[in-house]
Amino acid sequence: MSKLEEEATQRRDAKNKTPSLPCSMMSSSQSSSYTMPNISNPYSLRREGYEPKKRKVAGDGLLEKAFNLRDREILDGEIARIFYSGGLPFNLARNPYFVRAFTFAANTDIKGYVPPGYNALRTKLLDKEKENTESQLEATRSTWRTRGVTLVCDEVIIQVGVANVVQVVTDNAPVCRAAGLLVEQTYPHIFWTPCVVHTLNLAMKNICAAKNTEANEVKYEECHWITQVSGSAVMIRNFIMNHSMRLSMFNEFSKLKLLAVADTRFASSIVMLKRFRLLKSQMQSMVISERWSDYRDDDVAKARLVKEKLLDDMWWDQIDYILSFTEPIYEMLRLCDTDQPSLHLVFEMWDTMIMKVKASIYRHEKKKDFEESSFWSVVKKILEDRWSKSNTPLHCLAYSLNPRCSTKEWQDEHPHLSPPQSDVEISNMRKLCFKRYFPNEDARRDVTMEFAKFIACLAEFGDADSLRDRLLIDPVLWWVSYGSTTPNIQSIAIKLFGQVSSSSCAERNWSTYSFIHSTKRNQITPQRAEDLVFVHSNLRLLSRKTPEYKQGVTKLWDVGGDIFDSLDDIGILGFADLTIDEPELESDICVDDAREENCNDDDVPFDLDK
Repeated sequence: MSKLEEEATQRRDAKNKTPSLPCSMMSSSQSSSYTMPNISNPYSLRREGYEPKKRKVAGDGLLEKAFNLRDREILDGEIARIFYSGGLPFNLARNPYFVRAFTFAANTDIKGYVPPGYNALRTKLLDKEKENTESQLEATRSTWRTRGVTLVCDEVIIQVGVANVVQVVTDNAPVCRAAGLLVEQTYPHIFWTPCVVHTLNLAMKNICAAKNTEANEVKYEECHWITQVSGSAVMIRNFIMNHSMRLSMFNEFSKLKLLAVADTRFASSIVMLKRFRLLKSQMQSMVISERWSDYRDDDVAKARLVKEKLLDDMWWDQIDYILSFTEPIYEMLRLCDTDQPSLHLVFEMWDTMIMKVKASIYRHEKKKDFEESSFWSVVKKILEDRWSKSNTPLHCLAYSLNPRCSTKEWQDEHPHLSPPQSDVEISNMRKLCFKRYFPNEDARRDVTMEFAKFIACLAEFGDADSLRDRLLIDPVLWWVSYGSTTPNIQSIAIKLFGQVSSSSCAERNWSTYSFIHSTKRNQITPQRAEDLVFVHSNLRLLSRKTPEYKQGVTKLWDVGGDIFDSLDDIGILGFADLTIDEPELESDICVDDAREENCNDDDVPFDLDK
């Protein structure tokens, strides 16, 4: 009996015994010799209480030792602290230069290496990288003489080379137009071209945000309903985003986010309505839920108005109609808002776009082609007025030299467009270009004969391969392959078919400059800021030519990531920039390590001070 009592006492004492503390919480005997880790020294964080959890691996840790799992976890933690402490955007983890740096360090024996310091990064290393970038751009510069150059400002014409410049593209502001005319007077062979994207955006604003003025009375009467639909969408978005509980309800029903698109963004109202259309079912489910009706701690009347609007089928029909007839304008805007050659396509795209807009409006109104439509008349006038202000001789010449535009097959597919040789406007514009390119009459006569041979498919241009390939291969390749007998227009065509029609790249450079030289970084010297913008922009452009840019973890790494200095001017969970507003691409560029299908909101920069 005494033995049983003794065993019971031992079991009771063992049960009530104070559990042992983790390694970071020392006993009294250990605490006397323990030193508090130095937080300023990041390596001290690896010790007591910060060690990664040891994985239970079969074979007495042999696999862990073979792959250095513990060291890998420690390095992961150090890299993570760089992001957390510096307020860096998580999108930086997809930067190929970031990945390459740690990959190189892990596979190279450089014991004792210390990363470059503050002064080295902003002085000698920046100078070296600028030289390195310059050397990588030499291959591109060597093509300027034959392929031509488009400038988005007039200050660097001499630096680039007067003979290499084809056009200067700016927006349509009066001061830009005046500067463009001065350039044309000084250099007759250089054309000033208004930015097509800016022109389309102005046309979209004239349609979707018509002003109520005496001179604009007719336009306002026909288009003000579009402004009302967009205004309701803005009201709904603001109500949800500005009330945390409503936003919480929205996030429960949708994995996509509402977009707060700046007014300065191209086609901002259309981008917002496109997102609303994608979220229709989720928002309707939200407002008919019990939580939406039961919550009464905010503006109940406005919440009721939001519910009524989101359940109004006529309002959604109006959104569908707006998106339908503006889709051709929006698609053309997107096609031109890139760094891809599109100058030779502008004339064709503009006429085709107008016809598609008309077809959409007439289909909605159930009218025949010969019938009148007051709404279409207003929209047509807006589009044609904008086109007349932005159409240039260079657009017409590029259109005339496009090999496919003189084929019977192409003309059958585009009956609304006249062949280049039959259109009076195009012919006059082309002659004007030839006069500026070739002021000498004899040289200009030779060029005119060359164009006649090309457009009429005479001599070498009547060869079967030449005729067949007009529709099948890239225009530049066609002129390289079949244009040797007409060297003058061959040279012009190769240059024109390599030019853009938008100045958007310049606006992104301005955004880059404001990111580098901000109110928080106003002590940087102008020259250093220019060097940083030069290196920053060109490293990204060079990266886009690599295979890694189109696949793997670094795919589209520079899209929508660190363009925001912080969330100060966003104020929402979702964002739209450049031409990125499709949920498929949003999901693609925001995929995390777990490869989730839906975009997280962690891929925009944050500001720890906020």
